[in-house]
Amino acid sequence: MTFTTKKSRVALWIVQVVLAALFLFAGGFKLAMPLAVLAKVSPLPAVFLKFIGICEVTGALGLILPGVFRVHTGLTPLAAAGLVTIMIGAVTVTVATQGVAPAMFPFVVGILAAFVAYGRRPVVRHARAEARFQIA
Repeated sequence: MTFTTKKSRVALWIVQVVLAALFLFAGGFKLAMPLAVLAKVSPLPAVFLKFIGICEVTGALGLILPGVFRVHTGLTPLAAAGLVTIMIGAVTVTVATQGVAPAMFPFVVGILAAFVAYGRRPVVRHARAEARFQIA
C-alpha cells in the first residue's frame, strides 16, 4: 500500500498534527510538573517520567517540522516509530496498574503513530526487482 494520493497525504498530515498536539501536551505536562508531583501520579520513577516527557516533545516536533521545512523528511517515520515504542510501554504499564480498559487510549494512539511511521517511510526501489517485472 502506498500513500501517494492527495487524500492519503492529507490523512497522514491530519493524523500527524493531532498526534503532535497530543504529545506536545502530554510531554509538556510531564516536563512542567515538579518531581514530587510526578512521583505521586505514577508508579514509575519521576526522573524517568521527565525523560519520557522529553522524548514525547521531541517526537512531536519530529512529526511536524521535517515535513513543514522539507528538510530531513526521513526523520518523521523515525519520530513516529519512537512514539510507537513509548506507547507500547504506556499500554504495558497501564494494563499492569489499571487494567485493560484504560489501556485502550494509548493503544489507539500507538496504532495511529504506527500508521504515520508506515505511511511516511521512504520507498526504496530496487533496480533488480523492477527489471524482473518489466515486459520486454
